[in-house]
Amino acid sequence: MYYTYSDYLKNKYHEKVYKLPVNLPVTCPNRLNGACGCDFCAEQGTGFEALNPQLSVTEQLTLTREKIEKKYHAHKFIAYFQNYTNTFLPIDRFEKYMREGASFPDVVEISISTRPDCIRSDYLEILEKIRSEFQVEITLELGLQTVNYHTLRNIHRGHTLAEFIDAMWMIRDYHFDTCAHVILNLPGDDLIDAIESAKILSALQVSTVKLHSLYIAKNTRLCEAYENGTITLCSKEDYITRAITFLEYLNPEIAVERLFSRIPENDAVFCNWGTSWWKLKDELLSTMQKADSYQGKMYHYLHGAALRSLDGSDNL
Repeated sequence: MYYTYSDYLKNKYHEKVYKLPVNLPVTCPNRLNGACGCDFCAEQGTGFEALNPQLSVTEQLTLTREKIEKKYHAHKFIAYFQNYTNTFLPIDRFEKYMREGASFPDVVEISISTRPDCIRSDYLEILEKIRSEFQVEITLELGLQTVNYHTLRNIHRGHTLAEFIDAMWMIRDYHFDTCAHVILNLPGDDLIDAIESAKILSALQVSTVKLHSLYIAKNTRLCEAYENGTITLCSKEDYITRAITFLEYLNPEIAVERLFSRIPENDAVFCNWGTSWWKLKDELLSTMQKADSYQGKMYHYLHGAALRSLDGSDNL
């Protein structure tokens, strides 16, 4: 019913590939000069179960590989620079970390999580050299969250849609893969925003998408608003409707890495309506099956769609 990330990796590498998270000693430009970052972001970023950033890249990869290899008998890996903004580093330190990840045994890809306003050509040039030297693939994960620039402003995201489009155009020149992170139920967003997010990501030809159901981490501005009752969250059923509709409008060639967030219960005051992510996924898939829904069902809006009525091709 949708193109899974596991199938995407199998098609790309012809066997299962597993991510090995790396936590760098880095922060975010949205946390400088006393700023608290995005409303939903906790002090530790998204690395709730990350290793100590004082460990070297090699040490972190080794520790995680031992666990993954033992459990899944894995042979190929992605060095995943996950937490905070991993391009928000002096370029020499950035290159050092990326080279260390790319040179780790059996790493076939490095994936770098960052922000749209932290993409620049000289950093992309470094990644191009690393790809050529170590024969690894490169993926850049960009936290977009929503295409609604009013919502981006309201949650103090620090960038709008324009920076995301700019970053995508720069990355395209290097033919790196891209992943976009999207939260479908931010306060102020609705079903139309979910649809428009899918359409824009399709038009910009992202490689993969990570959908997140909004969780509310402790000690965040969003937590304060939630506990004060100044924001309301959509229902579980509404989120599932948004996720399914998003998939229907999404280009079927874009892989979907995640549908719901995952966060330790002790770190959040709200997550997934008190339901496990896998039960929510089962409910979503069951709903899609009953409705004969599938990814790309509504993907017919690009490439001069209005002109099809002139030649009758919209009836083919």
